[in-house]
Amino acid sequence: MFATSLGDGAELRPLEPWQAEEFLAHMDRGREFIGRHVGLPDVTADLDSARNWLQSYADKAAADAGRLYGIWLDGLLVGGVLFRVFDAKAETCEAGCWLEPAAAGRGLVTRAVRVIIDWAVEERGIHRVEWLVSSKNTPSINVAKRLGMSRDGVQRENALYRGVRQDTEIWSVLAPEWRSARSADSRSQA
Repeated sequence: MFATSLGDGAELRPLEPWQAEEFLAHMDRGREFIGRHVGLPDVTADLDSARNWLQSYADKAAADAGRLYGIWLDGLLVGGVLFRVFDAKAETCEAGCWLEPAAAGRGLVTRAVRVIIDWAVEERGIHRVEWLVSSKNTPSINVAKRLGMSRDGVQRENALYRGVRQDTEIWSVLAPEWRSARSADSRSQA
């Protein structure tokens, strides 16, 4: 299995069905915090549902239709990033994330999403990476901004979440924009 260092004791690695107990313990620690904006805690309420959700991403990976990675901090699973949708033929994908509260504010999601976008653009030829986020999820919107994404628009009241209609912002970055920003980052670090 591979692991990619994110610095500061954090690493990114595949999150797989055999890790369902560890994933459920993580979800239990962050259930309320994570569930403020995303439904993941609602669909992973017990060991069977956690294993099934992880298996759905193993199946997506096998079909080249999605990917799932965990973020570990000092050996503890604290969050994850994913390609909820991955369409290599159309050269588009949708990235997403979640994080438990103890790990928030460290830049882990931004660093992890950079890794997976780099892979999608450079290795898989993805042209457009999307980021869909509740208009009320300021931390996730800030991740999109730090990643150099552009706000394409808002789908007004398109999603019913826990009985409340919410707006969804659509952010994206195109491969040429991503490469240009990464090149500029490299030059500024030299």
